[in-house]
Amino acid sequence: MSTVDERTVTPGTVTGVDGEFDTDGAVRILGPDQTELLKELDQIFAGWGVAAGAREICPPPVFPVSDLAKFDVYKNFPHLTFVAGPLNTDHAADILTGGARVEPAVMNDARFGLPHATCYGAYLYYEGRRLEADTLVTLVNRCFRNETRYSGLRRLLSFQMREVVALGGFEHTQRLLEEFSGRIEKFSDALGLGLEKEAATDPFFESGGARALLQKLSPVKYEFHRGGLAIASVNTHRNFFGERCGITLAGEDEQGHAFTSCVAFGLERWLAVLDEVYEGDTRGALAAVRTAAQQVS
Repeated sequence: MSTVDERTVTPGTVTGVDGEFDTDGAVRILGPDQTELLKELDQIFAGWGVAAGAREICPPPVFPVSDLAKFDVYKNFPHLTFVAGPLNTDHAADILTGGARVEPAVMNDARFGLPHATCYGAYLYYEGRRLEADTLVTLVNRCFRNETRYSGLRRLLSFQMREVVALGGFEHTQRLLEEFSGRIEKFSDALGLGLEKEAATDPFFESGGARALLQKLSPVKYEFHRGGLAIASVNTHRNFFGERCGITLAGEDEQGHAFTSCVAFGLERWLAVLDEVYEGDTRGALAAVRTAAQQVS
């Protein structure tokens, strides 16, 4: 029986323009043991990045809508996306009678977007820059996804994602994915997670475009699953983000845009899988994680 020490924050159902949305379990507060395990995992994954040469950057939890729009977020992921804006102070008191939601009349324009992936912060950080050499960064952020349903720590509205991002030449971006795929598999084996690596897709590109065809011929995303739940992924984007953010490469072809790739870890999802494998023994899972990390390093 699971002994996960967490608390649900937002139970209930919200009625919106597209029908009713079940928000039960959408947001969780982790207890001390789960928090310690999550931080341990994050330090391990960040440490892999630093060992590979990455430096850490710190992104904000929201970005201007115009920044996320550069990545076709609102075209390709409208069903997942949240936006945020300030209250209209003339009507703010109406929230007290609004029940489970804030009425549109109480809000001013929503000019900020809540990201559903961490790596956007890396591309925006290097926007308009010329890279003098292949670059690695690592970052962690809160991500937000408007799912059709939520399920414990497996699927949350708000969760944390640690990423390691490569920017530079194509070979550099592929080395990151190869190295980290091996690390994830070795770490998984040491923990007895039995992860399966499966090809997946991300609709970064318009369905009829040349990049979309390339994605079908050569997968750009692999996910590491247990029981249908992806807890890590490796992703190559070619020069999509380099072009959208004007990130160029110094060298022979100074007009060329940087290639990018990233490795992502859904931290709460790792907790969910460890809770299942170690039957709710969070302290035992923590000890196993520390031992496995020593074997992988």
